[in-house]
Amino acid sequence: MKNTIQKIKEQTLIAEGEQRQNALIESKEPLTAEPRRDFLKKVALGGLALGGFMGLPIEDTLAHTTSRVNRNSAPSDLKITDLRYCVTRVMGRTAIIRIDTNQGIYGLGEVRDGADERYALFLKSRIIGENPCNVEKIFRMIRQFGGDSRQAGGVCAVEMALWDICGKAYNVPAWQLLGGLYRDKVRLYADTPEASSVEEQKKLIQYRIQEQGYTWLKMDVSIGELRGKPGTTVNSKFWENDKGRLAQWGDNNYMAYANRMHPFTQIQITDKGLEELAQIVEHVRGMVGYDIPISTDHYGHFDLNNGIRLGKALEKYRLAWLEDVVPWQYTEQWKTITEAIETPTITGEDIYLLNNFKDLIHNRAVDLIHPDLASSGGLLETKRIGDYAQEFGIGMAMHQAGTPVSFMANVHCAAATENFLSLEHHSVDVPWWEDLVKTTDGRKLIEKGYATVPLTAPGLGIELNDEVVKEHLIEKDKSYFEPTPQWNDTRSHDRTWS
Repeated sequence: MKNTIQKIKEQTLIAEGEQRQNALIESKEPLTAEPRRDFLKKVALGGLALGGFMGLPIEDTLAHTTSRVNRNSAPSDLKITDLRYCVTRVMGRTAIIRIDTNQGIYGLGEVRDGADERYALFLKSRIIGENPCNVEKIFRMIRQFGGDSRQAGGVCAVEMALWDICGKAYNVPAWQLLGGLYRDKVRLYADTPEASSVEEQKKLIQYRIQEQGYTWLKMDVSIGELRGKPGTTVNSKFWENDKGRLAQWGDNNYMAYANRMHPFTQIQITDKGLEELAQIVEHVRGMVGYDIPISTDHYGHFDLNNGIRLGKALEKYRLAWLEDVVPWQYTEQWKTITEAIETPTITGEDIYLLNNFKDLIHNRAVDLIHPDLASSGGLLETKRIGDYAQEFGIGMAMHQAGTPVSFMANVHCAAATENFLSLEHHSVDVPWWEDLVKTTDGRKLIEKGYATVPLTAPGLGIELNDEVVKEHLIEKDKSYFEPTPQWNDTRSHDRTWS
């Protein structure tokens, strides 16, 4: 028996040595095999604790001692070998990235909705050869290349993918690596559906609540709804586009309404306009009732004075929050609005890094914060933002409008953050959205208005449903995780200090 055990130990040492040598070779070459195809071939049998089973037959001894060995990887020998992408039609265009490693494990991340995949591709040369489990180190290396809103998309996408790899390497869910669970399901909020008639909208709202199970809703209260109603706004005609609309997005003209910050339009809402907007909220509140929170957003581009007037006009409906009344950068204006109205105020979906949330939090300029994990810095940075806000008595809701990849990154972060309130789900009515991925533990992605937290599935707990994703790529780029050797080389010196 002792001779048999000695032989096993010797064979194990030889296998571990060969594995380390192979890992070193593969770290210098891009991975070409399908990810995760040969996990069991790549990892040696190691760490046999045989002492407690000396009286058992050798077959039983091996079965016992290897039952909990993670054969998925050797984390200390992991190396990043590639970064590839595809671009889906979610929210017009949303890119998914895949980071490959020398051991077949890959990680999925997402460049924020509406952002350019090149924000992530640019980072490839900075991370090749790094151990993906050194998440914080890599984040500190690349965070200088992120910025506000969509400019942070690349850094956040990489960070998501690293946690996915790390969880798979250690065979634990991403939330475990963030410190553990506060909740095993994550409350979602969804848009109130619109319809051409009152009766139809009531049916759709009842479906949202009763059949889909959502317990928190959100609606727009926009001055765009006042179009064609004389006497409701001042100076809005000047800012209309060639279709007669106040277009908040999609206009490349730098001086257009879409790109004018709120204090600089001089649009005002009349008393009649405020009454019209209040009627819109009253209509929805009447259909929803008071058991369900209603958040509001997308009011239009007007100054803080009109924001305060609107806030006061809507106070009796006890809204969950008024979101992004003015740009997040105006801390003093936010504080003025927050102190003037009773409805909670919230902002943050375009803020990058904890440091840029601090003024709002320190000054208690808002009642709630609202990071988008695909802009705020990824899973760990967003948890830090939530934890920091909690010290000041401020809760955290989370903005999310991407694919199931970003969605699941948010779910793990929300599950691990105590002061979390609710997570946005922006694609409730997109029939193929959930089919883009499959869960690795067989659970449903969403059940009755809640995201289900993977309790055992490693990493983010999802894999892409390749054929479905391929059906929903943007027309201009049908490539699907093709090699990206043009992004392999670093061509600049990146240090930001002398």
